[in-house]
Parts: sequence; C-alpha cells; structure tokens
Amino acid sequence: MSDRPLITPRGGRSCVVMGVVNVTSDSFSDGGRYLDPARAVEHGVRLYEAGADIIDVGGESTRPGATRVDPETEAARVAPVIRRLVEAGVPTSVDTMRARVATAAVEAGVSVINDVSGGRADADMVKVVADAEIPWILMHWRANADHRHIGPAEHYDDVVAEVLAELSAQVDLAMAAGVHPSRLVLDPGLGFAKNAEHNWALLGALPELTAQGLPVLVGASRKRFLGSLLGDESGPRPPDGREVATATISAIAASHGAWGVRVHDVRSSIDAITVADAWRRAADQVQRRAADQVQQRAADQLRSRAADPAGSHGRGRE
Repeated sequence: MSDRPLITPRGGRSCVVMGVVNVTSDSFSDGGRYLDPARAVEHGVRLYEAGADIIDVGGESTRPGATRVDPETEAARVAPVIRRLVEAGVPTSVDTMRARVATAAVEAGVSVINDVSGGRADADMVKVVADAEIPWILMHWRANADHRHIGPAEHYDDVVAEVLAELSAQVDLAMAAGVHPSRLVLDPGLGFAKNAEHNWALLGALPELTAQGLPVLVGASRKRFLGSLLGDESGPRPPDGREVATATISAIAASHGAWGVRVHDVRSSIDAITVADAWRRAADQVQRRAADQVQQRAADQLRSRAADPAGSHGRGRE
C-alpha cells in the first residue's frame, strides 16, 4: 500500500477544513439527508468546491442514544461514496471505529482514518492503519463497553491532564504497533462523554494540546454545548443556528495552531479562518516592525557612543 501523507490546507490557509458527510439515518444534525449514495457524493463534491480540504464520510451515528449498525451495513454505506468522491478528485477520510469498515474504505481510496474511539473499540484497527500507511486521527473518548453511544459525561479531576495522558497512551500503542508518528493526529473529543465545562477547558488548553508535537483536529461543529451557550428561555439554540459559533471556534482554533477543524458548514469556517489568518499576519508585521525599531535604536546608540566616547556624560563630570 502506498504511503498517503497528511492533508494540508488549500489556498494558503493555516488550518485544514474537514467537511462532514453523514451517510446515516439518525445523525443529530443531518441524519437521513444523505443516506442515498448519489446525494452523499453530490454533497461531498459541493463541500469540496466550497473550499473543504477533505471530506469526512461516516456511516454510523455517534449521537446519544443512537443504535449501532452492523459492520456490513456501515461499510456498504461509506465505501461507494468514498470511491466516487475519490474518482472525482476529492480527498476523503472515513469516520469509523471498525477495522472492517476502515479496510473497505482503504480499498476505496480513502486518505485518512478518523477513529472516534482512538483505537479502543477494535483491536484490529491499528494493523489496518499500519499496513495501509495511512494517517489516523485518534480521538479521546471514555466510551461505554460496547461503544454504543456517547453516553453521559465522565468525571474528571483534571480534564486537560487526563485527556492528554489518555491520548498519549493511545499514541504509544499505535507507535508500538508500527504506526509512524507522522501519521497520527489527536482530537480531544469535544462532547464525547464530556460536559460543557470539560469542552471549554479543552478548547482553552488548545495551545497545550498542540504543544504535544502532533497535529490536532477540533470537532465542535453544531455541538450541544454551543446550543446551550447560545440558548434563551425557550431552550438551547438548534443545530442550524450554531454556525456562527462554530466558525468562531474554527478561527480561534486555527489561531492556536490546530491542524484542522471538522465542520458541517464549510464556507463559514473558511471565511472565519481566512480573516483570522489575515489578522495574525498583520499583527506579526507590527511586532516585527516594532522589534526592528528597537534594534535600530540600539544600533544608533552604539554608533553614537563609538563616535564620541566621552559623550555628554564625560563633559558633565568636568
């Protein structure tokens, strides 16, 4: 199997934008809308043309209460869509925690495995990834025993430290099985057995996550903690009213060094990241100019002292 490098942003952006295509009947945001393969492919192409760098194709919902589908059904959903997107020149990832589904996706030409279980759900996944020499996104998730659904929030004494430690353990296992670290991406797993406080703590610690030396993917798109934040007396903001919040997180994540963001509405996040990138470039120019001015003043002072060793201080002591 040929080595497949990690996806990089198009158009000079600082951050990869991953567009979501759910080939499911029950995803929380768009379940059933793209269950038909032709519609799923059309949507994926549309997201790519809108600027997405990669399309993440999933065949099983991980929303709370979702019923698991069997591996054959999941593979039958995602493989044809991936194959047709690849034939259309669209880079793809597969959102799965099952080795059999990942194998079918690899055979269809997928570029990345996006595993929400971080390799915990299927012991055979690491071999699939190692043999395929393909990038692997390891998401943090303290799931229940059968990985049936997201489940209630876990207890954390220090969510940032514990997520980092548990992701580090998964990285060690992957490397021990032959997966090169250059093919690994970390995802803190926002909303997966985490409450709003946990999610915000992890977002606030994004510089600490990116400092671990591996690329980081942030998946906050339309999630419940955003709906709660933006809600009013009538209840949480519905998923389709969370796009501005999602785009804001995309821009801030990019500014803090995230490798990528996983989103449903590609265009708004691309625009937000583009603005954040321009702002950062302008700030960098101001800082460089200020540093140059400081250096220039220091050089001028040295030249002045060299030209007049006694200077005004020497004359003042006469």
